[in-house]
Amino acid sequence: MLLEILRGAFISASLIIAIGAQNLFVLKQGLLKNHIFYVSAICFICDFALMSIGIFGVGTFIRSNSLITNILAISGAIFLIWYGFCAFKSAIKGTSSIQIESQSLNNNNLLEVVLATLAVTLLNPHVYLDTVVIVGGIAGTLTNEQKFAFLVGAVSVSFIWFFSLGYGAKLLIPLFRKKRMWVILDCIVGAVMFYIAYCLVMYVFDVH
Repeated sequence: MLLEILRGAFISASLIIAIGAQNLFVLKQGLLKNHIFYVSAICFICDFALMSIGIFGVGTFIRSNSLITNILAISGAIFLIWYGFCAFKSAIKGTSSIQIESQSLNNNNLLEVVLATLAVTLLNPHVYLDTVVIVGGIAGTLTNEQKFAFLVGAVSVSFIWFFSLGYGAKLLIPLFRKKRMWVILDCIVGAVMFYIAYCLVMYVFDVH
């Protein structure tokens, strides 16, 4: 059982900790102090739900269906290209640095933050590939008892990571009071999004 918990934790960490749209969104919200608890909690709850679905059957089915995985990959690429474009646009206009300088940044509408978090999490098909397809596919050969242990390890890492990322971001706030750092971050976000989109497109071609 301990082995499966550690295995789930290791696989989850390798997927979650990698730089991606969701992580960069959480980091940015942490820097802007935008309802960090709700942002981190939503990301964790979505991971818990999607990993549970993947581990207990759906992941193996989707992984075996090339049409579904290709649709997810292409949809994810389109989403990430749009997200990357928005990041580069923000870098050019310097809108992120303006936000952190605002005295009202703690008064951002909670509903808007919640919807934005759900959007970057659930409208990004790359998340489904990680949590449902990959995690679920790996757990497909385990017994139900082993799957439960695997899930415990996987979601534990998710919980620790998102709350650490959200609340730990405040340590970087002094650094990000400089407009240049926000431009650099937004450029990194855009570049990473384009790279992940490219990998997804290549994934589809490799399947064929």
